[in-house]
Amino acid sequence: MSTTIVPADAPESTPAPERVRGPRRLLRPGAALLSGLLLYLSFPPRPLWWLALPAFALLGWALYGRRARAGFGLGYLAGLGFLLPLLIWTGEEVGPLPWVALAAVEALFVAAVGLGVALVSRLPAWPLFAAAVWVLGEAARARVPFGGFPWGKIAFGQADGVFLPLAAVGGTPVLGFAVALCGFGLYELVRQLRARRAATAAASTDTEADTETATATETATATAPRARGPLLAAALAVLVPVTGALAALPLVSDAAEDGTATVAAVQGNVPRLGLDFNSQRRAVLDNHANRTKELAAEVKAGREPQPDLVLWPENSSDIDPYANPDAYAVIDQAVREIGAPTVIGAVIAPETGKLRNTLIQWDPKKGPVAEYDKRHVQPFGEYIPMRSFVRLFSSDVDRVRRDFGAGTKVGVFDLAGTKVGLATCYEAAFDWAVRDTVTDGAQLITVPSNNATFGRSEMTYQQLAMSRVRAVEHSRSVVVPVTSGVSAVIQPDGKIVAKTKMFTPDVLVEKVPLRSSLTPATRMGTLPEALLVAVALGGLGWSVTRAVRARGRK
Repeated sequence: MSTTIVPADAPESTPAPERVRGPRRLLRPGAALLSGLLLYLSFPPRPLWWLALPAFALLGWALYGRRARAGFGLGYLAGLGFLLPLLIWTGEEVGPLPWVALAAVEALFVAAVGLGVALVSRLPAWPLFAAAVWVLGEAARARVPFGGFPWGKIAFGQADGVFLPLAAVGGTPVLGFAVALCGFGLYELVRQLRARRAATAAASTDTEADTETATATETATATAPRARGPLLAAALAVLVPVTGALAALPLVSDAAEDGTATVAAVQGNVPRLGLDFNSQRRAVLDNHANRTKELAAEVKAGREPQPDLVLWPENSSDIDPYANPDAYAVIDQAVREIGAPTVIGAVIAPETGKLRNTLIQWDPKKGPVAEYDKRHVQPFGEYIPMRSFVRLFSSDVDRVRRDFGAGTKVGVFDLAGTKVGLATCYEAAFDWAVRDTVTDGAQLITVPSNNATFGRSEMTYQQLAMSRVRAVEHSRSVVVPVTSGVSAVIQPDGKIVAKTKMFTPDVLVEKVPLRSSLTPATRMGTLPEALLVAVALGGLGWSVTRAVRARGRK
């Protein structure tokens, strides 16, 4: 009996996927769905960031060696398993249709990633290309349609993880790439070890004849050096991201470079949960003004330090203070009593044109002195694209009676000598919207938000994790004032030093370090993402070229 020893790698001779029948046909679809569910479970409020690694390993097993069409379908299942539970908060007040529609559309990007991973899985060192393809999918999802929806970037689930320092190296693309590479590498490492064990077992059990045994041994010996290369590549795919994260630790610091600032974040709360928030406008404004006045009394009594600056949330005044003298007076009195420049979140309603979601710099002596208009307004929330078409599926679109318009200028306020970068709520999910405040000189970042319409869902925790990643990415303190919680103060190392509970009135007063140095991620901007996209496209091109040549030889 003759023996054939098969190398553990053999990328050139990856067998065509066999047609599996019976219950086994459900194994890979089930694995793809489970991988998506594990990705969801790795996100806040659960501190289970490490589940992303077995999630990618399982996805790698499901996609390895599959045809492109199967990869697309398996990727779509993974996307649904991930995004359906992750985005359930989008249907909190408007029902399941918008939630399911959003998850179904966004899962198409994961489906395309599945197709790409299936193609590159035939290449040497395929985990490298597969992780880059994942970044390519996230880059596309962050840009289209309607300006993109980057919610659920793998990086945003890693605020408690060992890979977090990599955010300072190359931002969310590098952080997400490292997690995906390590996960895919885990599967490939197991695959290579099992293949080597099977080859060794086959060689050792073949004892039919001395000659044949000698031949098998010689073949195995000759094959072993070739098999070590793929095994080493798989081990590196696991070790390099971890080692890189440890090497990046010196980039993470909470030391004050430009002194400190005492910051107050006001959470006034709302009378009721849900979309009715907008009908409670005066109560919400009064809540924030009253909390600010109470803080002023605490400061006067010596129970709290005098803040250098005060931050109110997005929509803390949905009444236009320029058009309503009573709202102006309420805000002005509160700011005068606290005696510190205050950022007010207001809705500005000009007589004509679109509404503006505006942050106003309110001086205790001069009143309003500067404005920042939200630059990335939320589709289907702050404006309705294709309104007549969408109305066919949900009458809730008419709750948005007048669309918001987008601002064009970067938001950096000089508050008593501290340069504060502004990213309003949804903007925290977009790399550019936070980064350019830092490159424009921000020493501190604030993310004023309004999550009242999403009730007690996981949404506020998911968004808070984004701010923690941004803190490390740009080495800045981040203050998150939210109308109904969770408000928080975050150090430049991503640690939360103070936070509120949901739907409770509160004020956080903390001294935070101010910094002006730029991390590599801030300096390089979109370059790391562009390089990873180039790697992905190169891998896809290589894979297609190999497939065409293989067909030509048949």
